[in-house]
Amino acid sequence: METLLSFSAIAVGIIIGMAAFGTAIGFGLLGGKFLEGAARQPEMAPMLQVKMFIIAGLLDAVPMIGVVIALLFTFANPFVGQLG
Repeated sequence: METLLSFSAIAVGIIIGMAAFGTAIGFGLLGGKFLEGAARQPEMAPMLQVKMFIIAGLLDAVPMIGVVIALLFTFANPFVGQLG
């Protein structure tokens, strides 16, 4: 039982860490491409900025889903019920 809970805690840490890492890489690429596009065509910058914020909102959904899954494993672990 303790082994399952400790492995679950490790899995939660990995899930949240990888979600944060992936989002950081995504935001870095998104910001870089936005600046590159705005530098090439300055008249398109407002339209690119709107699209960038839409993509940033979608990109934020990925770690939120990861946090929800991590909270599921923390507080309502489905594997604990299978031990009994």
